[in-house]
Amino acid sequence: MAKTTSAKPPWLKVRLPGSPRYQKIKGRARDLRLATVCEEARCPNIGECWGGGTATFMVMGDTCTRGCRFCAVKTLKTPAPLDPDEPVNVAQAIAEMELDYVVLTSVDRDDLPDQGASHFAACVNEIHARSPSTLVEVLIPDFQGHGHLLTPIVESAPEVLAHNVETVERLTPRVRDPRAGYHQSLRVLAAIKAASPRMFTKSSLMVGVGETEPEMLRTMRDLRDVGCDFLTIGQYLQPTKKHLAVEGFVHPDQFAAYEAAGLEMGFRYVASGPLVRSSYKAGEFYIQRAIEERANREAVEA
Repeated sequence: MAKTTSAKPPWLKVRLPGSPRYQKIKGRARDLRLATVCEEARCPNIGECWGGGTATFMVMGDTCTRGCRFCAVKTLKTPAPLDPDEPVNVAQAIAEMELDYVVLTSVDRDDLPDQGASHFAACVNEIHARSPSTLVEVLIPDFQGHGHLLTPIVESAPEVLAHNVETVERLTPRVRDPRAGYHQSLRVLAAIKAASPRMFTKSSLMVGVGETEPEMLRTMRDLRDVGCDFLTIGQYLQPTKKHLAVEGFVHPDQFAAYEAAGLEMGFRYVASGPLVRSSYKAGEFYIQRAIEERANREAVEA
């Protein structure tokens, strides 16, 4: 891991976004007052993903009940009530934007009786109803480990159901909110597979927060042990000086090594690179994979 400096290494520099499709999505998000994680989390890939027809939307408000040290989203103990019209409004907006692939995530809502699970499911159902050709990935909170809360979301049948472990076990108490937990997150991923073995699951890891390579490999094996299908690994970047400091910038060669190790472990797909984020190129991969699998099935049946 390279030593931390005030300047980012050259491999972390990106072009400013500005494609016509990017401008269209940005404009509609503003008009419809939609919160996108792409902007809230200051994702460096916003231009590439929006230009390619993939966007990540945040439901249940823009204020989280938790305070993870790496996250730029604002936090309060009791955020505003849920908007009952949000599932319809979000689905209609996605239909208007003609997105190929949408990632739906949320803030944590520990203040709600079901922590927002039914609201999440309603959003997915509405998106499927209005945009049958749009593939939906759902990135969920841990729901405090209450497995039964996963049921309505699993039944809404998103194409991918994701939950992020974020970091290695040793660093979890320092990086994430105290109400989160390394093994609690693994149990969430395991519960999804138990409820729906055919459901694709996904998780994401940050590097540059003090982890070691052996710890990363152990975490990746833990994810495979609970059946996780897809994995993304990216460089942590400090949102503000108030947030967790970057311990080091990981070289692209190390990211390549993690990708190779993950594929050898049996992940269906690993996206590993300095600028990779949880939903990075998600649509491109899933669409390609789905087409290949369908072609293979048809060849066998012929």
